[in-house]
Amino acid sequence: MATVSEAQLAGWTGPSSTTEQDKQDRTERMIREAINAHDAFKGSAYSIYAKGSYANNTNVKSDSDVDIVVECQEVCYWEDIDPASGGHPASTPYVGDWTPEFLRDQVQAALEAKFPGSVVAGGTAFTINSSTSRVDADVVPCFTFKEYFANGSFREGTKVFKSSGGTIDNYPNLQLANGRSKNTRTNGAYKKTVRILKRLENAMVDAGIHVEVPSYLIECLAYNCPDANVGWSTWTANVRDCLATIFNGTLGAEPSDGSSRWLEANDVKYLFHWQQKWTRESAHAFADAAWNYMEFD
Repeated sequence: MATVSEAQLAGWTGPSSTTEQDKQDRTERMIREAINAHDAFKGSAYSIYAKGSYANNTNVKSDSDVDIVVECQEVCYWEDIDPASGGHPASTPYVGDWTPEFLRDQVQAALEAKFPGSVVAGGTAFTINSSTSRVDADVVPCFTFKEYFANGSFREGTKVFKSSGGTIDNYPNLQLANGRSKNTRTNGAYKKTVRILKRLENAMVDAGIHVEVPSYLIECLAYNCPDANVGWSTWTANVRDCLATIFNGTLGAEPSDGSSRWLEANDVKYLFHWQQKWTRESAHAFADAAWNYMEFD
């Protein structure tokens, strides 16, 4: 197994190629066109925007799909962080057409009209299969969601209704803002290091020495690394420090103290819990395998 050179790591810092970015942008544009052209959305309040690696500019060629949010703003779901505080102002129950089922049906109809034969319905999102001119895409129908604090301020996210029942609260705009802030603090080194770690994972998978690791998990693991981890003069040193932090930070059981637990890049949701698609153990195994692949001492 050959050591990955500094020059190779430097080559791994860049985003997707211009051709791949063009396909991503075209995919997003076509999804916007599909929703905007659908009669049910005309005259309604909604927002269409990218989330995840594509929006954060941390995707690489092997993970170049796009995630697009269709947020219905006709309805706002809310929750008091401290129910006893009464932080949320008085509101009137919604009685209009935009139920979770109606939103899902309209998004599906709009996408199928634009991408006939290419739309697959999932539990939370609609997947649009790629073509020669566009990449795979996941389109998530959701509603505006606000969490109110005791002083009346709120934290905004989205509420996704799963087709099988239950909901998921997401915070894509907080993830985007936090990633940009960390990238600014580190003079651009944070996102470049994230891309290196993603390409490192791809190399290990291609070599058959490790299983695939979710792209979002890698981004969140890097987000939990101190800014100083990516402040060295070489990419080799940056990767070494990050892998050491991830390895040590995922040793043993999840801390019982909430303030010691790692968060997703949105700084709201715990990174490790029973509903996640990954575990502390899988994150630890990734750091261990990557350390060995890099042939660090």
